[in-house]
Amino acid sequence: MSRRALITGATGLLGRQVLKTFEDANWETIGTGFSRANPPKIRKLDIQNEDEVRALLDEVKPQVIVHSAADRQPDSCTANPEGARKLNVAATATIASHAATNNIFLVYISTDYVFPGKPGQAPYKITDKPEPTNIYGQTKLDGETAVLKASKPGQAVVLRVPVLYGETVPKENNKESAVNVLMDALWKSQKGEKVVMDDYAIRYPTNTADIGRVILEIAKLYTSAISPSQPTQTKSDSLPRILQFSSEDRMTKYEIVQKFGEIMDLPVDNMVPDQESGKQPAKDGTLRPYDCHLDTGELQKLGIDVSTVDFVAWWRRWVGAYRR
Repeated sequence: MSRRALITGATGLLGRQVLKTFEDANWETIGTGFSRANPPKIRKLDIQNEDEVRALLDEVKPQVIVHSAADRQPDSCTANPEGARKLNVAATATIASHAATNNIFLVYISTDYVFPGKPGQAPYKITDKPEPTNIYGQTKLDGETAVLKASKPGQAVVLRVPVLYGETVPKENNKESAVNVLMDALWKSQKGEKVVMDDYAIRYPTNTADIGRVILEIAKLYTSAISPSQPTQTKSDSLPRILQFSSEDRMTKYEIVQKFGEIMDLPVDNMVPDQESGKQPAKDGTLRPYDCHLDTGELQKLGIDVSTVDFVAWWRRWVGAYRR
């Protein structure tokens, strides 16, 4: 029996990698996109249109949906909260409802920004109380609630992840990632311009290839636990409904740029560390947490490998900056 997966947001940084990971594992894989859809491999789908969602699921009949489509930019969500709620909450609720009705296992990609990230609180366990500091985090948390409400244990998993980096398309499109784009800041500083960079908030940049691998392992584990005779039941009701994955690479944005400087053999003299502005909301009112490090203990209990690629080694390969 062929295994079939549907990946929403498959034109984005994470969705593209998840699509590739499932394809490489010999799953029949269908991606969806909207403005960057490229049929027939990437089907155009307005996930805010319930009729389109229902029709595609009826046609494709996947065993697994990985829902990675979202407005993932905190500033964008602050600027357009209604749009963020429609995309991150209402569309997620629609997908979760139809997945549950059709006994399709759903992986919903959430964020570490569901937590407040106050100094001294991290790492956060799945049992810790979410308390987002901005609209982005709140809409992703509301998306979690919608998924868990629509599904039964074993039918869906919320997977929280931190800031991502990985292979961009085209390669120079660093704006796809809040990590990759820091390479542009480094190059900007080489022109003699002073570039102020946050040196307060802690990030844990995680590679999309590692996340794709973990999602595949989750999908295989949870779908194997579903009983064919009782598709809405699981062999074990102890499977977690929320999981978390993160690298252990602890860095501020300024420290990431320092790493990039070492990799590219470029000076960072014009990069100015800023340890104050990040403590307050930005001009648009978006407050970013200080440290939302995610505890990965539940994944480890499931026997899923939580190791990650070496940050510096990956970047050396990606930019072709090999030491001689």
